[in-house]
Amino acid sequence: MAAAPVRQRSGPGGQRAQLPPCYYEGYLEKRGPKEKASRRLWTCLCGNSLYFFNNAKDIHYVEKLDLSSFVSLKDDCSRDRNLEAARLILQMKDGETKLTAPNLESRELWKGFLYSVIDLNVPSYLTLLPGQLQMLQEVVDKERARRRSRNPARAPPSPLSVPLVGEIPPCFRPVSRTEAEVLLERHPDCGNMLLRPGRDGCSLAVTTRQDLNGSVFRHYRVTQRDQGGYVIDVENPIPCATLHEVIDALVEKTAGTLQPFLLEEPYEENITYVSANDENGERILHTAPSSPLPKAPALPPKQGFSPLSRSPAPDRRILTSPVPASPSNPMRRLILSPSPLTQTLNEELKMKLEKRRASQE
Repeated sequence: MAAAPVRQRSGPGGQRAQLPPCYYEGYLEKRGPKEKASRRLWTCLCGNSLYFFNNAKDIHYVEKLDLSSFVSLKDDCSRDRNLEAARLILQMKDGETKLTAPNLESRELWKGFLYSVIDLNVPSYLTLLPGQLQMLQEVVDKERARRRSRNPARAPPSPLSVPLVGEIPPCFRPVSRTEAEVLLERHPDCGNMLLRPGRDGCSLAVTTRQDLNGSVFRHYRVTQRDQGGYVIDVENPIPCATLHEVIDALVEKTAGTLQPFLLEEPYEENITYVSANDENGERILHTAPSSPLPKAPALPPKQGFSPLSRSPAPDRRILTSPVPASPSNPMRRLILSPSPLTQTLNEELKMKLEKRRASQE
C-alpha cells in the first residue's frame, strides 16, 4: 500500500486523537538500531515524530521516533528482495533506523515530508511535482504554527543583549545548544568547536564534539568581564582579551584536538531566473548563458587637438638643420633667399664697417 498524505484517523477515545496533526502516512518496513529483522508497520508523520502502528486501523501506536535528535537522512542503495522497494537510512543521535518504502516515488515523498518537518523548509533538491511541493509548503506552515502555539512565550534562539568586543571569529554561529550539536554532528570534517550565544542572552558558549564510541558534546560558558575582555568559566578561569583568544586558548589547551568549525556554504555556479511562458503562462526556471558579454565597440578618436596628448615642442634648430639640395624644395628657398629688410640691414652694417676701417687707417 503506498503512502498517503494527511489522512488523519482517530478512534473514539483512542490514542490517535491525542497525537499531533498527521502530515503523511503509509506502510514502511522498519528496522531499528537493536532490531535484527524488519517489520512492516503503518507509519504516521505526526508533528515532529514518527508513530508506528501494526496496521492502518490501529489507534494505539507501538513505537515512536522523535525527530528532534535527527542527524541525517540518506538513500540506501543496497538491493532488496523486492526489486521495486527503495530504502532509507535515518541517522539519529542514538543510532540509525533503516526504512524501506514500496517504491522510489514513495521514498522521495517520505524524504520531502521528513525534511520539511525537520528543517521547516521545503527541500528544493528532490524530484517532486509542483503539486507535491505545494503540499510540503502547507505542511511547513502548519508545523510552524503548531510549534508557535506550543511555545508562545519562547524567546528566539539566544539573542545577545550585550555588544561583542573586537572581531567575531568565523566559527561563531547564532544557533542554540541543540542546533550547535546537530551542526557539528552533520559536518565532522568542518571542525569540532563553534562559538554561539548563551541561553541567558548575556553570555556566550563554546560547543565541542569529539568521538568516543559515539559523539561526546561539551559546552563551555564564556562571559564578558566588566573591565573588558572575556573569561572561559571553568574550574580555573581562563581570561582572554578577545573572542579570537578564547578560540586560540581552547585549541592550545587541547594540543590542537579542538579545531574551529568553518562551514563553507554552497554558492550557485550559474545565474538563474524565472519567467512566464507567453503561450500558456507557465513559469519556468531558466539558466542564463555563461558566455561573456560582448564588449561595446570603441569610439573613434576625435579629430583635432586632444587635451590628454601633447605635441612635441618645436625644434628650434630646424632652421640650421641640413636641408635637401633640391632647388624645388620650398624650405631651401626659405633659408637661402634673404628678405629685403635683411638685405638693407646688411648693406648698412657693411658701410659702417668700411668707414670705421678708413678712419683707423
